[in-house]
Amino acid sequence: MPDDSTRLVMLKRGETDIAAGFRGPNAEEVKRTPGLTLRVTLPTVSQWVVFTEQWDPRSPWADRRVRLAANLAIDRKAFSDAEFLGHGRPASSIIPRDFDFYWTPPAYPYDPGRAKQLLAEAGYPKGFDAVELATDVTFAPESEAVINGLRTVGIRARLRPLERASFYKADQDKQFKHLVRVGSGAAGNAATRIEAFVISGGIRAYGGYPDIDALFRDQAVETDRRRREALLHKIQQLMHERAMFAPIVEQAVLTGVGPRVAEVPTITGHPFISPYEDLRLKGPSP
Repeated sequence: MPDDSTRLVMLKRGETDIAAGFRGPNAEEVKRTPGLTLRVTLPTVSQWVVFTEQWDPRSPWADRRVRLAANLAIDRKAFSDAEFLGHGRPASSIIPRDFDFYWTPPAYPYDPGRAKQLLAEAGYPKGFDAVELATDVTFAPESEAVINGLRTVGIRARLRPLERASFYKADQDKQFKHLVRVGSGAAGNAATRIEAFVISGGIRAYGGYPDIDALFRDQAVETDRRRREALLHKIQQLMHERAMFAPIVEQAVLTGVGPRVAEVPTITGHPFISPYEDLRLKGPSP
């Protein structure tokens, strides 16, 4: 059932015992409804924006100051509070913090004043037309939050939502220009996320940097865990210093649970209630 409002009605009527994927007002409604419980899971799912033209010297996005300005224009906490009732974790990396070899980067503050200053220094005192931000329609709220933030500092872009299959096909074929909202819930560690999204030739990467590529090759053959971790941390430091991406959020999954459910099992890092064999219902009332 893709519509969360319909899922909410079914949960309140007792037509289902568990419904996942609530956000914002519907999640609040679950919390307010007697007999229903809102359960929160924190999967290793992150969302971010790709600056696909940062390797094109003719593009504004080739200037690190512009990419940094975009990062400072996004109010990550406000988005998390509105969509995930504060349970989502504002992100400063595309790599989930629960992954092995994660390096903790400095958080991007919400600072539109500094963002405007950076744009002026880069030669765009009145902003510029960024054309569009493409996204899987499922994640339109994240994308709208980004567009609204960019607009406040003068970067103008329209939302281009696509059906999921079309979006992923176009993204894997590197067909998008300008900005793309990307996310991943794939299991792994920092190395697997970097391999897919950061290095040159990565299945979801729009470009890369030779020094990062070299460090990645080095870590792939390094057998000492500490030295490998140091190499992966250096890659992440370079990603952050260059503002290669605009991380948005490590999302929370908000699940409504009906009154018949007694025990709700969860698995660390997994988005949904599971394993079902450990799910317990309440017995009949005496």
